Amino acid sequence: MSESRLTMRGVSKRFGATVALRNVNLAVQRGPVMGLVGENGAGKSTLMKVLSGAHAPDEGMMTLDGEPYRPRHPLDARRQGVAMIYQELSLAPHLSVAENVLLGIEPTLGPFVRRKQAQKITRHALNQVGLEHVSPTAIVGHLSLAQQQLVEIARAVATECRVLVLDEPTSSLTRQDIDRLFALIRRLKAKGMAIIYISHFLEEVRAVCDRFSVLRDGESVGEGEVSQVGNNEIIAMMVGRQVDDLYPRNVHQAGEVVLSLHELAGKRKPASASLQLRRGEVLGIAGLIGAGRTEMMRAIFGMDPLRSGQVKIGLFNASTTSRGNWRRGAGMVSEDRKNEGLAVGLSIAQNVTLPKLRGLGPWRFVRPGRQNTAVKPWIEKLAIRCQSASASVSSLSGGNQQKVAIARLLHADVDVLLLDEPTRGIDVGSKAQIYRLIDELARGGKAVLMVSSYLPELLGVCDRIAVMCRGRLGEARPVDQWNEHDLMVAAIGKDEQAA
Repeated sequence: MSESRLTMRGVSKRFGATVALRNVNLAVQRGPVMGLVGENGAGKSTLMKVLSGAHAPDEGMMTLDGEPYRPRHPLDARRQGVAMIYQELSLAPHLSVAENVLLGIEPTLGPFVRRKQAQKITRHALNQVGLEHVSPTAIVGHLSLAQQQLVEIARAVATECRVLVLDEPTSSLTRQDIDRLFALIRRLKAKGMAIIYISHFLEEVRAVCDRFSVLRDGESVGEGEVSQVGNNEIIAMMVGRQVDDLYPRNVHQAGEVVLSLHELAGKRKPASASLQLRRGEVLGIAGLIGAGRTEMMRAIFGMDPLRSGQVKIGLFNASTTSRGNWRRGAGMVSEDRKNEGLAVGLSIAQNVTLPKLRGLGPWRFVRPGRQNTAVKPWIEKLAIRCQSASASVSSLSGGNQQKVAIARLLHADVDVLLLDEPTRGIDVGSKAQIYRLIDELARGGKAVLMVSSYLPELLGVCDRIAVMCRGRLGEARPVDQWNEHDLMVAAIGKDEQAA
């Protein structure tokens, strides 16, 4: 094994009484890609914040190319050659590509920026990440999400980055963009860059990583060569137990229709969507990003206006407002958890009980004590990691925030659950819990309409699957009539296949 470019030894970090990291060790070589995995709340984000200079470790030491490394702040880490690419991009969308790539490290002559030199450096960095066709003067906000991510990586290349950290980089990318990203990672690996790749998708870790390291409850619990272990072994390290049946396959008895769409069309998307969802079944919606799946869910729930068509919940027409549809027995988990799925400034109890406050106090008042008591069973059922029901949602990890969003539907006792990417950004252990919960809800007579970009998930938990292509929803077919290849062919459509 080659000498480590980056080492972290005995790193510990506490926040008051909470121990976030305890004696963590990590070694990353030049070239081989290190996959960092663990459940939400395992300490991955805290460890990377220590690496990036956002947090100072309480104990332990770090070295970079054999020299002591202790960044004072993120810009200091960047100047020393450690670059972070976060799941939520940290670009200034109103600035140009060159201004973003060189922000804080602009070539200057006295008080003035040397613009020609800045564009030359930026052009060289863009060429290395496959953005030869993008102008350094282009406004970042006008680029696609995948291009913006590559601009972030170009920023790392421009600073002669020695360690590149990619945190859930594929969460909002198409399959084609993911393939391009993996090809870029392999090129950077061949040039000797040290790369840390964080992902909840073990398929991705297998595709792009050479080694792996597992964190659990803030501690290092395992590491090794990816090729030498199976997924079940890695999952067992992550959750501290065996997870044999990730996808429960119990028989669901479909009952009466509880949600029906007839030629539903939104202002822009969907172009046309018709389906019937029955009590006691899980119906999955596949399709490419941008096909109109989310727009369909929003139109069903009254979040976006309809252009034409009809939505029925039970025997009645759906309301034109989401509030009205909560009352009709439908609830939705949005794919945009932070901006519209949760009120992150409020407590767990306040978020969970928002749709159903009746009985939590006299008349129109709500007693916090009753609110917390009402939410406690859902915290236990979904294993939400928190100090109490009164804790702010903003203090939770992404996976636990998603569980709060789902708990809201359970508390409201809705009959129709609209789940848009319900496991995005969630670790394997939490996914297994949510899959079991979906199965339990269907067996209990609830109806689930579920959008997902992760095809194994749809094939694993759904009774029927329909595919949306360019705004049009195809016929729902039993899950045993689909495989990943057929789903992708249907999602791409005949025109793209011919091209």
